[in-house]
Amino acid sequence: MGNKDTMASEHTPLITTVAVGAPRPRYPHSTLRRFCSIALGSSLVVLLFTFLLTDFSTPPHGHPHPGPGGKHVSYEKLQALLLDTPSAEKASEWSNYYTSGPHLAGQNLSQAEWTRDRWEEWGVKSNIVAYDTYLNYPLDRRLALLERKSDGTGEKSDQWRVAFEATLTEDVLEEDPTTQLDNGIPTFHGYSASGNVTGSFVYVNYGTFWDFQDLIHANISLEGKIAIARYGGIFRGLKLKRAEELGMIGCILYSDPGDDMNMTEENGYETYPKGPARNPSSVQRGSVEYLSMGPGDPTTPGYPSKPGVPRQPVDGIIPKIPSLPISYAEAIPLLTALNGHGPSAKDINEYWTRNTGLAYKGVDYNIGPSPDNLVLNLANHQNYTVTPMWDVIGIINGTIPDEVIVVGNHRDAWIVGGAGDPNSGSAVLNEAIRSFGQALDQGWKPLRTIVFASWDGEEYGLVGSTEWVEEYLPWISAANVAYINVDVGVSGQIFSASAAPLLHNLLHEVTALVPSPNQTVQGQTVRDVWDKQISTLGSGSDYTAFQDYAGVPSLDMGFSGSAKKQAIYHYHSNYDSYWWQSTYGDPGFIYHRAMAQVLGLTIAKIADTPLLALNATTYAVSLGEYAEKIESKLTSSEVKPSSEIEIFEFRTRGVGAEVKGDREAFVHSLKRLHKSIRDMKSAAVKLDAKAAKLAKQANEHIPWWHWIKKFKLLHHISDTNSKYKKIERAFLYPGGLDGRSWFKHVVFAPGIWTGYAGAVFPGLVESIDNKDFTNAMKWVDIIESCIKTATKTMK
Repeated sequence: MGNKDTMASEHTPLITTVAVGAPRPRYPHSTLRRFCSIALGSSLVVLLFTFLLTDFSTPPHGHPHPGPGGKHVSYEKLQALLLDTPSAEKASEWSNYYTSGPHLAGQNLSQAEWTRDRWEEWGVKSNIVAYDTYLNYPLDRRLALLERKSDGTGEKSDQWRVAFEATLTEDVLEEDPTTQLDNGIPTFHGYSASGNVTGSFVYVNYGTFWDFQDLIHANISLEGKIAIARYGGIFRGLKLKRAEELGMIGCILYSDPGDDMNMTEENGYETYPKGPARNPSSVQRGSVEYLSMGPGDPTTPGYPSKPGVPRQPVDGIIPKIPSLPISYAEAIPLLTALNGHGPSAKDINEYWTRNTGLAYKGVDYNIGPSPDNLVLNLANHQNYTVTPMWDVIGIINGTIPDEVIVVGNHRDAWIVGGAGDPNSGSAVLNEAIRSFGQALDQGWKPLRTIVFASWDGEEYGLVGSTEWVEEYLPWISAANVAYINVDVGVSGQIFSASAAPLLHNLLHEVTALVPSPNQTVQGQTVRDVWDKQISTLGSGSDYTAFQDYAGVPSLDMGFSGSAKKQAIYHYHSNYDSYWWQSTYGDPGFIYHRAMAQVLGLTIAKIADTPLLALNATTYAVSLGEYAEKIESKLTSSEVKPSSEIEIFEFRTRGVGAEVKGDREAFVHSLKRLHKSIRDMKSAAVKLDAKAAKLAKQANEHIPWWHWIKKFKLLHHISDTNSKYKKIERAFLYPGGLDGRSWFKHVVFAPGIWTGYAGAVFPGLVESIDNKDFTNAMKWVDIIESCIKTATKTMK
């Protein structure tokens, strides 16, 4: 039977197979066309990967970075530019500009704008970042020695005469033009309290914690008295802090020439300007904020001082008692007035007779207190205000978005001059930036972004840098690989540095590349004449917020002086002037040039090599040494300190009233620290070895067609750099240190009673000093956890 058409029903399939003819090609040669499309697309992908890999991982040695217009600058050429471009003449020019007028914090906008404009001229895009900060400026002050008049009957008189009135000024010098300016800044203390107090006075030596303890043990009455302390040893604000805690009502600070070692008038040296010894009228200004409790604007701890933000009370952060700085010339009448009153310094102990330099002027260094008929009147009137300050921020954008280096110097000064502090560093920074500008002109672009900063407000308490870090903390935590600081770039001829252990090897490498200005032996480098000692970072300059708050490995360096051989540096005095710098500090500005070379090469090494120039093994080794130092601290009370550093560390230890916890259990717990440090060292050695291997591979030419190999290398380099970046962050403890929570780093912080000098494992140190072994055990747990985190980061 034949096929028969039927009607569709519910059983009929919805889809039916229908026979159709073969498809007709849309284009002739369609197979060839498809093959060519796939090949072209693949080639574009390969070219894209090749471009990215070339841009991100071009080896620095002998392999150039492409720049605008197809120009290229090799790493070797960059190094040559950074060595050849810095100029002593230009450094002198910048120094002369910065020191030609007052530039107190919050009163230097014209200098901020000038700095921004110069950086822009050199090809570095720059802007000004403002903060509204709490500062004080001097209105009026007085210091007078008052003596009660005798009525001839032996009865106390109500009348007083002025036995001595301090001028509170520094001498005008014919040779030094800076001292002759009419717009000079008065002698005063930043963050000192306003007040007018009168009372007997007591000589308190350096005003360290144990100096005051010695006075308590000697039954010297301190409450209601005015302290006379010499500068040195510890941060000036902490001298006031302890005096205030013990009920004293004011504080006078002076610079004793005994601390100038042999470079003194007593030893036959003429005083400035005729010679290298300290000018008798020299006065050290400075901040008295309690720096070891936390830097920055005291009214905005932990957050930036932007307009309209809430302001916190300043209790426990700045003093409540007035203070004044004076010269040793004006301290002599006060100290000689104490002759015969109270015990002599030699009656206390040997720490009171060290470096006493005014005996030849008739000072017996009696302690006092002065009798009731001989008192000091200290008046200090300050204008406290919220006022803008201005950071200058310049940026050279790099290729890698999440790896950034920050380089800074502060611009503000207590005086018209500041040729050493801070503007030798300002001149050095400018020369380094000008050198990088030359590289930019030739088409160079760094691998990593470089941020340059001219901070304001450092002198008051690291204010400008601290506010900036607090504002940009999330970005800093994600991207900042290192912070490089130059504060006093040049005040002498001896290279010195403080740094996080991750950066120690970098310092040794870079200083070996820069010729020393002191060529006692032909071909000497800065490293050759350097003692190779690298100090731990404490506080006192703009690295503090980066290292201690954000966990960014930091470095501070410069050329300083030695009082044994070089002219006395007049720190924070009118005599820190361009004339002093060009006559005594750095004639010819050759050390400024050398410092600019060191700075430029340091920046380049971190910013422009594929592998970060950090070393983890050095960190682990240092931690082991720090742990041993902690153990020795448990028995060091029986060993007398010998060096200056040891003496002041010893004299600033706190005192615990009674032992808390199990001392032996704490000692046993330190074994856990050593174990975790050994594990960290093992991981660090492997990480550094891997980095060295990758660095070698990065310097080898890889043909473009091996793009997979190149991509893998890029991935390994990025992963390794990420590990290095996280090491320092691992040592941050969110809760902060006991009683000063702003400081987050468990390894480094300023000593609680030193302020300047760095303390290692500060939580442990303070617990041991207080004999609180229960709290010490807590810190062993915290530190061990941080070390384990760092170790895990490196694996």
